[in-house]
Amino acid sequence: MEKPPSVPMQDLEWSCAFDQMLHAQMSRATLGLSPASLALAFYDWATHFAISPGKWVHLAHSGTSKWAKLTHYLPRACVGSACAPCVVPLEQDKRFRDEAWQRWPFNLYSQAFLLQQQWWLNATTSIRGVSAHHEQMVSFMARQLLDMMSPVNFLATNPLAQESTLRESGQNLLRGWRNLQEDWERISTGRPPWGAEQFIPGETVATTPGKVVFRNHLMELIQYSPRTPLVKAQPVLFIPAWIMKYYILDLSPHNSLVRYLVEHGYTVFMISWRNPGADDHNLGMDDYLRLGVLDALNIIGQVLPGCRVNALGYCLGGTLLAITAAYLAREKNPVIQSITLLAAQIDFTEAGELMLFIDESQISYLEDIMWGHGYLDAKQMAGAFQLLRSNDLIWSQLVQEYLLGQRASMTDLMAWNADSTRMPYRMHSEYLRRLFLDNDLFEGRYQVDGRPVVLHDIRTPVFVVATEIDHVAPWRSVYKIQLALDVDSHFLLTSGGHNAGIISEPGHPGRYFRLSAGGRKDRYTDPDTWLETTRSQHGSWWPVWEKWLAHQSGEPVVPPAMGCASYPARETAPGLYVMER
Repeated sequence: MEKPPSVPMQDLEWSCAFDQMLHAQMSRATLGLSPASLALAFYDWATHFAISPGKWVHLAHSGTSKWAKLTHYLPRACVGSACAPCVVPLEQDKRFRDEAWQRWPFNLYSQAFLLQQQWWLNATTSIRGVSAHHEQMVSFMARQLLDMMSPVNFLATNPLAQESTLRESGQNLLRGWRNLQEDWERISTGRPPWGAEQFIPGETVATTPGKVVFRNHLMELIQYSPRTPLVKAQPVLFIPAWIMKYYILDLSPHNSLVRYLVEHGYTVFMISWRNPGADDHNLGMDDYLRLGVLDALNIIGQVLPGCRVNALGYCLGGTLLAITAAYLAREKNPVIQSITLLAAQIDFTEAGELMLFIDESQISYLEDIMWGHGYLDAKQMAGAFQLLRSNDLIWSQLVQEYLLGQRASMTDLMAWNADSTRMPYRMHSEYLRRLFLDNDLFEGRYQVDGRPVVLHDIRTPVFVVATEIDHVAPWRSVYKIQLALDVDSHFLLTSGGHNAGIISEPGHPGRYFRLSAGGRKDRYTDPDTWLETTRSQHGSWWPVWEKWLAHQSGEPVVPPAMGCASYPARETAPGLYVMER
């Protein structure tokens, strides 16, 4: 049998480059979602649905039952008599809570929509044979399409918008049109959203005094000025995620975690990541490890010789800190005194709805998108996160600003959220494949210097903070770190979301948390049992964590100098990298 002729390497490279260019152009129309991944999911669902006549009967019965409920509800609803609704919205669904939705005909609109939403949830789930990932994708896309058609989104079916239009003689719609024009202009010119100009790093946010003491190609290291006569012996190093600007941890003076620690007598260092461009496409996870955390630890060691470091990692920065700690444990380097992880995952099998965007097809598609620029644009990442909470972050905002003509007041957290960063091509590909897709870190396969690093090798105390309403790092996923560690640890679950739950300063109203401490010999408690048996405490989690941190930080000493002879203090904080757009 003749051997088939080989394809010249240059032809393969050309065809691959052509496909990458095509996919990069397609992404503009698909919002960065892989059409192949979506097609596979819908094919899986449709094929199994087509051979499930039992499901057809169930849906037909369900649809008939819902229609009967609605027709029974209709005559009572139209005459305004008090009557129980056909269906009650989920607790997190706030769209129909206003009393105006209980009046005719808007009560009919809301009930019909909610029944339709319920039916489609039944239609897209619980079909035998459909993979869990494909089922979640189809259900998610159906929910997005339904949310687009919600009666809340249209003037003809929204009672609040109609009342506002009559009361203001249409001025709300005129303001909404102006808001739309202004927002479109800002988006097209790359300007920040309305109101963000009030929050400028170094002026209104990121104002804790300090100096840049080191800079390399990837990060600046900021050392903050002491605010107390004596400070704890062991310093604190903050490692933020590079998907965001560092000043989430140093927002306004009243809610800055950095300022809180400095005022409680700590020497604090902060990594401020550079916003990568096209020339940085080849930066990988190892570069963030070496040029980021390891370089920072080395500089701190020269500013404070002989001191160990209390390291804190937030989100992706926490994942990197866990990798670094495992690497240093493997190398028998005891430089880290304690570890604090804020909303950070080390196991990615239960990473929430973000996993909707993670499979081989989607990652390959993203790699092709990044190939064209050398990085993943911040707008594409922001779009994916907004889809996860489209009711709160997209549709409710459109109704508020364009139908009601009311601008929401910009806050420091909202302005920071709009000040996004890019992700280098190689690093983002490695991050998605090695962590999300293959779960190498949790399963002991993640390699540094050609050898695996293992979380079980970590021997320093660990304090883990998770948030109740987290679409990026679900708390049950964060909780699983206890399966990988063999150290004394604390686990704290606080109210709020991925960002607002962490920025939970003392005095913030309505905050609460749950806390437990675990020893190396304690039995494992599953997360649901833990939630039921751990009492809730009112207030901010910051003081509780600071008390634990104080036990790791030694006796008070005279504050160190800013920088050292080899690395003298340079620019005033917040430095240069945080200003890059």
